[in-house]
Amino acid sequence: MRIFVKGGIISPGDFLKTLLVAEKLGASHLHFGSRQDILFAAKEKSKAILDETFQSIHTEYEINTFEYQNILSSYVSQDILPGKQWLASHIYHYILNGFNYRTRLRVNVVDPSQSLVPLFTGQVNFIASNLENYWYVYLRLKRIQDTPWQMPLLVYTEDLVKVAQAIENEHLHERADTYQEIFTFLTENVQMNTQPVTENLVLPEPHFPYYEGINRLADGKYWLGLYWRDNKYRISTLKAIMERCIETEVGKVTLTPWKSFVIKGIFEKDRIGWEKLMGKFGMNLRHSSLELNWHLPALDQEALDLKFYLIRELDKQDISTYGLTFTIKTSPDIILFTSVVIEKSESGVSESYNILFSKNFNPNLTDYHYYARDVHKSVLASLILELSLVYYENLDEEKAVSPKVKSIIDNIQKELYQCVHCQTVYDSEFGDPEAGIKPGTPFAAVGADYICPTCGGNKEGFTKMSLG
Repeated sequence: MRIFVKGGIISPGDFLKTLLVAEKLGASHLHFGSRQDILFAAKEKSKAILDETFQSIHTEYEINTFEYQNILSSYVSQDILPGKQWLASHIYHYILNGFNYRTRLRVNVVDPSQSLVPLFTGQVNFIASNLENYWYVYLRLKRIQDTPWQMPLLVYTEDLVKVAQAIENEHLHERADTYQEIFTFLTENVQMNTQPVTENLVLPEPHFPYYEGINRLADGKYWLGLYWRDNKYRISTLKAIMERCIETEVGKVTLTPWKSFVIKGIFEKDRIGWEKLMGKFGMNLRHSSLELNWHLPALDQEALDLKFYLIRELDKQDISTYGLTFTIKTSPDIILFTSVVIEKSESGVSESYNILFSKNFNPNLTDYHYYARDVHKSVLASLILELSLVYYENLDEEKAVSPKVKSIIDNIQKELYQCVHCQTVYDSEFGDPEAGIKPGTPFAAVGADYICPTCGGNKEGFTKMSLG
């Protein structure tokens, strides 16, 4: 069963109803999908029970098919990561509520300031611009070109659904030969409020955030990120969590594309109670970043087993993966949005893999390069260790020295000489123009007849200053 949680936003009450339905149909566990949807395996399939529940909470579902797509959004990152000031909660809700039909296209509605939710994994990607209520539109259709194409106009918030619906209803994603053909159709046939694109989209820094545990919000409340390493969430545990959300007046639960979920708006007075609840169910709130930053296809045991193997091997090493993200690609249909990819080799050799990395290690860049080809599983960990070092070395090369540090370095490297009689300082940076000595002249190059401009002492009376 696939339950479409539009934009990854669901109320605790609706989540609890979903859990009760899953339990009623014989499920004991629940899984999260890569597009912020919910999956569970039902022993019984009662369409009457499903319709009765999900129609009441205005939620769509699918059984054993992948005909439709969930709409992905970065609402989950709001208030916990930097974001556009104008992109408030109600704007996300307005857009998502506008999709009153089941879309077959993958649609992303994303704030580019955050680094938790990918920008370009949709076929239609709406990316917030700096101009209030206007959005970049990036199309990514594999049959035309599997790299994002930017529409040369920004589109107003109220018209985003029109754009996505026109592309789908007119089957432009299936019949158009070029992106320009789609753009021409939209401008000629869809009434849109637009603005010209006047500045390039700025991609987020490729530093993956730590999204687990209890963390403080700016308003004094807390957010709680929860993650299960095998993406197998016990329904009994989730029921207790949703019941506590309802009891403590938490209004929203949000799903991430990383098979986890976030509870925002926990009051200070309720924080200890939440910690006790986590302890009661034995829930670890401090997984290492090495374990959190993996994106795997949902319900793919082969990928999960390889991840566990690699984590065990990497744990034996002194390695930092902060800022890096990893994908295990077992199928050509998987859409990448991580900085490092372990890809199943097509060589036919058992346990053979390729390692790729994205340009500048930025997961939102779709340009991937091979680091190793057709290597055995046993050497993957050591190669990932090597690649992580390449990442950090590149960071060091690109790092600019701050003005304060530069000032300290420059001062220490300066050639300063001081008169022992009156403490006057000769600074080679400035020289002594009144004595005919140009700026930048080292003291050693100053003539022997140089005298102190203050007391008239000779050059031999100057000693080199120590700034250490």
